[in-house]
Amino acid sequence: MLISMPQMLKIAKKEHFAVGAFNVSSNMLMRAVVEEAEVTKTPAIIAIHPDELKFITDEFIAYVLNRIYKSPIPFVLHLDHGSSLNDVERAVHAGFNSVMIDGSKLPYEENVALVKHVVSLMHPIGVAVEGELGTIGDTGNSIEGGATKVIYTNPEQAVDFIEKTGADSLAVAIGTAHGIYPKDFKPELQMDILQDIVNRTSTPLVLHGGSANPDEEIAHAVKIGIQKINISSDIKHAFYVKCRDILANQELREPNQIYPDCIVSTKKVVKQKMQLFNSLGKSNCYYRD
Repeated sequence: MLISMPQMLKIAKKEHFAVGAFNVSSNMLMRAVVEEAEVTKTPAIIAIHPDELKFITDEFIAYVLNRIYKSPIPFVLHLDHGSSLNDVERAVHAGFNSVMIDGSKLPYEENVALVKHVVSLMHPIGVAVEGELGTIGDTGNSIEGGATKVIYTNPEQAVDFIEKTGADSLAVAIGTAHGIYPKDFKPELQMDILQDIVNRTSTPLVLHGGSANPDEEIAHAVKIGIQKINISSDIKHAFYVKCRDILANQELREPNQIYPDCIVSTKKVVKQKMQLFNSLGKSNCYYRD
């Protein structure tokens, strides 16, 4: 079933878990997320970046919506890192019920003005809006991009941003980066910043760049008060590592021979993330709300 992002994150906040927002850019990745969510009875967010949407086309969204509408599990269809009003409008016309407008690289007041404008357009038609304050790092191997230098979210500014924009959720910068971290790089999340933000606002908080971070840090962030965590690189990495392995060792050409094991490998990562976020099996929380 398709539910709103505010409903999804309100219950996650109340029940102290985070919902995984998994970037899907193919039927196989989509199947891995939805099927694992159904088997484990776990709520999930289907996230698609504008570049991914350009590749899979708007017509693919009809399949996504049909699939999640018929599912007994709560889902949200979310535009990840929309950078312009055109990105947002395309997503809404295709059927997305939640959008992110990312003005994090703009001067503060311009970011506020952009998010506030998008909120004014989206809320009357029932579409939720996520904003971002501070910058997420860039490892150089992710479609989502990022900044060369992380600018941490200012907790006082976060409150002002939420009040001025009316955003439904806020992506905060506490030291993560998009993509898979190089082997010699060990991220350390600034939990004190997150705790300060949580102490100041009740608005649901989002963690971008959730792939490849130490499990104990992600679990701690959820415990402090993160309600949505974006995962893209980890599931794609699992899928294509298995795909390369299959193609390197066998003379196969049929998709139904190559991809099933790739989907299984991806499902294992999806389930591990759901467990890490404390959301595994939590779909029942939405039926009793």
